[in-house]
Amino acid sequence: MTTHDNWQKSSFSGFGDGNDCVELSATPDDIHLRESDTPTTVIATTRAPLAHLLHAITGGRLTPPPGGARRWQKSTYSGGA
Repeated sequence: MTTHDNWQKSSFSGFGDGNDCVELSATPDDIHLRESDTPTTVIATTRAPLAHLLHAITGGRLTPPPGGARRWQKSTYSGGA
């Protein structure tokens, strides 16, 4: 398994050592994402799908549910195929 030592915190996560951060790490083929409070849970994607997701978010086509983003909850999915 490849280790990803070059994690970068999202600029939207604020400053400090808080554990409410989205972090990214890239390899030549994949982009890896994790949440700082669960660093052992990593999801991987390629650049094109991530670019489409970010474009949808910034373009307003993917919006939070009624009540705001705070209503979104962390997934309890623990993996498996």
